[in-house]
Parts: sequence; structure tokens; C-alpha cells
Amino acid sequence: MKFNTKAIHGGQHYEAHTGAVMPPVFQTSTFAQKSPGVLINGYEYSRGANPTRTALEDALASIENGARGLAFSSGLAATDCVMKLLKPNDEVIAMDDLYGGTYRMFTRIYQDMGIKFHFVDMNDLDKFQSLINENTKLVWIETPTNPLMKIADIEAIGKITKANNILFAVDNTFATPYLQRPIDMGADIVMHSATKYLGGHSDVIAGALIIKDAELGEKMHFLQFATGATLGPQDSYLVLRGIKTLHIRVQRHCENGQKVAEYLENHPKVKTVYYPGLKNHPFHDVAKRQMQGGFGGMVSFTFESGAKADSIKFLENLKVFTLAESLGGVESLANHPALMTHASIPEAKRKEIGISDDLVRLSVGIEDIEDLIADIEQALK
Repeated sequence: MKFNTKAIHGGQHYEAHTGAVMPPVFQTSTFAQKSPGVLINGYEYSRGANPTRTALEDALASIENGARGLAFSSGLAATDCVMKLLKPNDEVIAMDDLYGGTYRMFTRIYQDMGIKFHFVDMNDLDKFQSLINENTKLVWIETPTNPLMKIADIEAIGKITKANNILFAVDNTFATPYLQRPIDMGADIVMHSATKYLGGHSDVIAGALIIKDAELGEKMHFLQFATGATLGPQDSYLVLRGIKTLHIRVQRHCENGQKVAEYLENHPKVKTVYYPGLKNHPFHDVAKRQMQGGFGGMVSFTFESGAKADSIKFLENLKVFTLAESLGGVESLANHPALMTHASIPEAKRKEIGISDDLVRLSVGIEDIEDLIADIEQALK
């Protein structure tokens, strides 16, 4: 089954009792039992499993080619579940450019619990390999990264982690499974902030994990059940509905993102554009190889002046783009990483990895491209 068909039908069946084409929202906390401990169709309590969430989790596993899908109350809850596989003195090698909430969790929660983190440019494979030791238990990457759109070679990293028996997790939020399927390239775990492209309509907070191995998937389901950060049935329904149009939405996100990046690249007030679809992106060839069908809708850029004030003025004057956190919805959003999504990263660390005070991140939506370009043009003026 090809992806466009999977997005609609993968892992899905009509509801057996009524024949409903879409799974109902099973808005219930508990389920009747035939006899003490004898369950009806395997459902006992909605924290452990709920039929609407099960439908979403089956769809997630299908579109990412994994053995098990798990749906969480947020992307950070999904990340937290992965971190619960670790214990004190374990070490994690992570991408140096990460979503600010991920960096905050790693450094302000799990680092204090005795887990050691190394943040490294994953394009330097020699440096990456030099950090591997007997305590290394997890490698965590984003590609493309948030907000600098760095690209990591999933297949190359996967070969290294497999050779060293290290878990390999990929945050696939920016690319989505329509463009990139990390499990096929060697990842053990794929994570999504399902709030973003999977949901696609800025109306739900959700997270997802897709696990390659069924045994590990069962272990992680226990962690999900035992700690309780599960996704409710109404939110599960909304994400599942979003997945069914993922392919056609991401196609337009890619088309518009490419055109916005090309426009900015040729604008005299713009210094640097970060977008893997541009041929001058340092890892355009890697992106082209592992991202099938486009390069996504996320574009970041800096100003020729280098002035923070210019970036703020630009953002304040946008009319079609909305100044707001988050991304991946049908509407276009604009963000100032240093003041918004990445403010939790210390200023010195932001500067070290290249998040300057004039950096703007755009989540290019699916509106008419002429209106988006006109909005950017008037705001730059």
C-alpha cells in the first residue's frame, strides 16, 4: 500500500458494531467486564487503552512503518517516555540544534537525575563517534532541525548506532512521514509533536511515538500506561482526522515553502535563508536523498542588518502570517525563536549554535502563495 492510501486506510477499519467509516469518539473512562478480570474486547480503563486512541496509534504505526504506535498528551510527553528508558549514569548524544522544550527537558530535568548529555553537530560523524562509550544508551536527533533547518544523515547515524547497540530516536516533526520515514533508514524510535503537521489544524496538543520493534513497543506502552500521559479520545479523533489529509496538505506546504525560501534568498534585506530545498544549503544533497517529495514548509532567515529590532518590526507588521508559537497548521505562522520557542535555551548556547537575535522562523501554510509573498514583501518594506 502506497503512502497516500496508507494515510487514509493504513491500520484502519470501519467500526464493527455500527459500520461507522470513521471510528467513534469513545468518550468513556472505563469499560464493563464480563466477570472480574475478564475484559470485553480487551478494554478495561482508558488510560491503558481506548478504542479511539487505538485507531490513531494503529494509523501512526502504519504511516511510519513501525511495529507499534503510541499517542501522548503532548510531544514533550512522548519525549519524556523515551527518557524513562534511561537510568542514572547513562549518556545521551543529541543534536546541538533542538526544539527549546526538548533542550530544557534534557538539561533541567534529566541531567539533574544523573543522565549525561552531549550536544553535537551530527554532520560531524567523527566527533559524534568519538563521544560513544559503554554508557551511551541513546542518540536523539531532529532533521530538519528547529529552527536552523540542519540536516542529519539518518542512514549513516543509524549504521553507527546499530553497530554500537545504541537506541536511535528521530524527531520527525518537521519532515512528517509523508516526506521522510526514519525507521526505514535505521531509527528505532520516531517521535512527533502531533500538534503540528499530523494534526494540521492548530486545534489539538498531542504527541506520538512509533517504535520499530514490537518488544520495545510493549515496554514503552507500559511506561505510557504507568505514568499516564495518554491522549484523550476527542484529541485522538482530531489527530486521526488530520492524518487522513496529511499528504495533500504537506504537498502544498512544500510548494509554498520552496517559493517563500527562493523569494527571501533574493531579497536585499535578507542575509541568510535556512531551507534544505535551496541548492546552497550545505546538506541539500542529503536532504534530497532522504526527504522524498519535497523539503517541508519551515523556513528560517536572518536580516542583512543583523538587527533584532528589524526582526521584531517585520513580525509586528505581518498581516497574513500570524505571530504565534507552534507550526504545521494550514495557516501561516511566524515566530522569533530567541524570544519565543527557544527562549529557554541560555543566550550563550543560542549564539554558539547560531540562533541569532534577528532570526525569524516561518511556518508556511497552504494559502495562495501570491498572498504570502505579498505579505512578506510589505512587512520587509
